[in-house]
Amino acid sequence: VQSEAPTNAQGLPMTVRSVFIIGPDMKLKLTMTYPASTGRNFDEILRVVDSLQATAHKKLATPVDWKQGEDGIILPTVKGDEALELFPNFKTVELPSGKPYLRTTPMN
Repeated sequence: VQSEAPTNAQGLPMTVRSVFIIGPDMKLKLTMTYPASTGRNFDEILRVVDSLQATAHKKLATPVDWKQGEDGIILPTVKGDEALELFPNFKTVELPSGKPYLRTTPMN
């Protein structure tokens, strides 16, 4: 069931609110769009900015619900020897089968 779009007093559709984050390389890094009836989550926006800054020049990614100070994930494109050189304290998370899954490392 599709609900009707919220409208204003004149019956016109209400606007949406969007957040755009553009990196120093002038590329769009994030867009978030909310309906007018929903407030933005500034904690999430700040979390994304922290993540983008922390990973901009490192071969790392941040996991779901990551917060500043927590471990990051080494990109899968980083091979074993390079990972040891760049992140000597990394840990490997294994699957129940014993196969390596993710490599995590402190991000400081």
